[in-house]
Amino acid sequence: MFAVALTALLAGTLSMASLAAPAGPAAAPEPVDDWTDIVRSSPYWVSQGVHDNILTIRRWVLTESAYCDEPDRHILFDVRGEFLGWIEDAPTRAATQTLLNETRARLAADGRVSAWARGDDGTTGYPFALACDQPHVNLDEARARYLGTLPADRVWGTWDDLVLGTPEDPRPLHEALDYVFRTRQAQGRLELPEALPRYLAGQILIESGGQVRAHSIAGARGILQLLPAALDDCGVPVASHWHRMAQIDCALKLMHQNARNLRPAFEERFGGLPADKRDRLFTLLLIQAYHGGLGRITSLLSDDNLARPARYFARYHERFSAGDIAFGLIFHNLGRDRFGLASLYYVADVQLATAALCNSPRLRGSDFCR
Repeated sequence: MFAVALTALLAGTLSMASLAAPAGPAAAPEPVDDWTDIVRSSPYWVSQGVHDNILTIRRWVLTESAYCDEPDRHILFDVRGEFLGWIEDAPTRAATQTLLNETRARLAADGRVSAWARGDDGTTGYPFALACDQPHVNLDEARARYLGTLPADRVWGTWDDLVLGTPEDPRPLHEALDYVFRTRQAQGRLELPEALPRYLAGQILIESGGQVRAHSIAGARGILQLLPAALDDCGVPVASHWHRMAQIDCALKLMHQNARNLRPAFEERFGGLPADKRDRLFTLLLIQAYHGGLGRITSLLSDDNLARPARYFARYHERFSAGDIAFGLIFHNLGRDRFGLASLYYVADVQLATAALCNSPRLRGSDFCR
């Protein structure tokens, strides 16, 4: 399916080369002052297909492929996540911004979009632009680390009542995640969607690349980039903050708490969806809550203003996939409550990392990925 879509997109590459050229006979409309006005005026139906479209452009970034096979480019896309074209970056950031805005105007003049907005270093423009050259995990290396291809990446030791491996027989990180999840589930300490563990594996890849000593400037640490306060809340002593089984145990505990607290608002809004679709949507929202906070995700379901898209998607859910709904809830609230495109990119990247794991010979067809 991806190959077919890419073939179709390649047909637009040649026309893209002329986007930065001087404008032809058609004049661009005046730019919109605020890019969020374009979002607010977009009908909810534009979210049909947005999930797969965003996954496609994020795949290009993560795998450095298609239009991102060269890093010094930006790709442009519309409110549906549909690819519109690309530019080669200029020698400076300021010149690249100028070129992006000229390209946006040209796309509007050509009727590719109905409106456009200027962007700069501190302001989102429209059509949206995504840089190919940005920090991202090397999926191949992260997957090898997670699967324990090298002995140095494997796990052994104890945490709480958990014991895994020995110095002579360390186990892959994948086995650690599976072991912690199954143990806590058997103890009745977890109530999570069936698919959640494999997405947590994807989060490990995206959050840290599976590197035990990964840390951020905000102070998040370890394979799941947990803040010290969260680890303290989980009862993890400072000496064990980097412990991989402790990190997994804490993340699962936080996911369980988020699921329990999100469930009432979710069931009230989306309880009428078919079971499979409901479970997948709930799982995607849990991933989003891990990234952006439970309160903000709950507000998308229950706040009088932010929940307007949710009311529409619940009523007409048969027109949208679970992924479209999850992304639509965010998209139609971009610019509100600190929701930005990064919120969509995170969930997309986790899904792509999960797919990379489950397409590996080691996990393909396993119960973990089924």
